[in-house]
Amino acid sequence: MARPVRCRRICFEPKYDSFAPRGKASTAQVLLTVDEFEAVRLVDFEKRTHEQCARQMGISRTTVTEMYERARTKIADCIVNGKTLCISGGNYTLCDGSAWKCCGKKCDRADYAADLAAGRKEAGKMKIAVTYENGNVFPHFGHTEQFKVYDIADGKVADAKVVDTNGNGHGALAGMLSSLNVDTLICGGIGGGAQMALAQTGIQLYGGVSGSADEAVNALLVGNLVFNPDVHCDHHGHGEGHHCGEEKHGCAGYGGNCQ
Repeated sequence: MARPVRCRRICFEPKYDSFAPRGKASTAQVLLTVDEFEAVRLVDFEKRTHEQCARQMGISRTTVTEMYERARTKIADCIVNGKTLCISGGNYTLCDGSAWKCCGKKCDRADYAADLAAGRKEAGKMKIAVTYENGNVFPHFGHTEQFKVYDIADGKVADAKVVDTNGNGHGALAGMLSSLNVDTLICGGIGGGAQMALAQTGIQLYGGVSGSADEAVNALLVGNLVFNPDVHCDHHGHGEGHHCGEEKHGCAGYGGNCQ
């Protein structure tokens, strides 16, 4: 029996989720996971050894080396072949900002989150979509029949409307959201292919969310939204009673649970 994969610990997610070459570029995209990004950030930017990186991320040195080399290969592919680099997904968990002190210093995750929220407010506007059913976050992205779309101005909800998906499935929903100028999605479970499609359109994902749609949006705006950065759901692998995002079905995170 294979050993469970351990979640890689990071302090905060990247500020930028995609990089595209200028000029005549390839239409292909390369996905760099957030944990791979963290390995490159720690080793190349902060000049830490693989051993130090392993301790900070809570994994083995061998795993760090494998991630780092894989990440460097992806980055080289983008630079040499003119591909777009998208940073999204991966098997990671955010530190709690206090108890772990994984950086060997006062963790700056809380300060980063505050700066990110302030930057969004300073930019003035956001458009947030939520998979929607009867006032709540619908538990599976690919089967949602409606989105509730919120126009945000000055850090507050200025307007909201419910939009029908008209039977569109996984492949078309990312394009639909892009056409609505949505830049942020809140949902329950979501598959890897849909995550890639969202990353390619530049839509920020907050998955593994349940409960009231309005409350989820308000929590995001004040930086208190509880979500799963490694949400995944393979709907077809479950029975008819499946509800994506529910922990008991094992699709709220990697393998259902981060070890």
